Amino acid sequence: MTNTPIVLLHTANAGPSLERASAAHPDLNIHVCDSYEGLPQMLDRVQPEVVFTVRFAGTTGYPRAALLGSQTIKWISVGGSGTDHLAGWDPSHLAVTNAAGVAADMMAEYTLGAMLHFSLKRDGFAVAQAQRRWTPDKMTPIAGRTILILGLGKTGQAIARRCKAMGLTVLGVRARPKPTDCVDEVHGMDALPGLWPRADFIAVCVPLLDSTRRLVDASAIAAMSPEVVFIDISRGGVVDQTELHAALQSGQIKGAALDVFETEPLPVDSPLWALENVILTPHCSAVYEGWDLNSITMFCENLTRYRDGGQLHNLVDPTRGY
Repeated sequence: MTNTPIVLLHTANAGPSLERASAAHPDLNIHVCDSYEGLPQMLDRVQPEVVFTVRFAGTTGYPRAALLGSQTIKWISVGGSGTDHLAGWDPSHLAVTNAAGVAADMMAEYTLGAMLHFSLKRDGFAVAQAQRRWTPDKMTPIAGRTILILGLGKTGQAIARRCKAMGLTVLGVRARPKPTDCVDEVHGMDALPGLWPRADFIAVCVPLLDSTRRLVDASAIAAMSPEVVFIDISRGGVVDQTELHAALQSGQIKGAALDVFETEPLPVDSPLWALENVILTPHCSAVYEGWDLNSITMFCENLTRYRDGGQLHNLVDPTRGY
């Protein structure tokens, strides 16, 4: 490898990430920055060609302008799958890649766990246990039921594999429909009006784009089955949060597991906190022990390709968002 770019790692887990990257590329001068506020100054001082960056403290305050305004950066490697916090870059001057797939299995397990939480009536039994009441009830199998997956990228496909193994019928939508393993029916987004009422479970894992913003709106929610369990692991903004809250509060739909929100952290006065038929998690469905090192390993492998003049993996089209 003859190309020796200056590399900056922008991550909260700076020490282990630097150790992993330095071991993979011992000849490079690799710098680290572990804060949002310190990044602009670091970019001016180091003038990197390559930046690996993690949205580790949420979108608010993320130093997008500093990254996109740099005159030296040629490639930004995003440590997660979403790139909406960088949206608006010029692909003729800047390459952006993501770590799509690094958390697909974990997010699929989160989805399956949410489905089982409701089918096994976990909340009701927890209340009875706390009150020391013996209240036999029937379980509700998920086998034979139907899940609708919005987005059939790596995460959507991981969900589909698990759901097929559990005996569900799997429906899926993607921007460019094509046969997909473990998905019984693949449709375009325009088919959603006819798909909403067919689903017992809905899993949302599309990126946040102009075309997906408020994809799940009032009309979509109104078309859903009253027994549906809604699972959102996408990005805040894909779902109309106000309309979803109203449907959950009124019992119009059965329940939801929500990992992403329009404002994060979720404000303490949000009415979502008080809903008993909702599982709330703090945007952590993709976070598991070692995910960050798996992400930096993907970056290091891509960095080898970059230095060799090869094609980068997981190159993101800013128009498509993936």
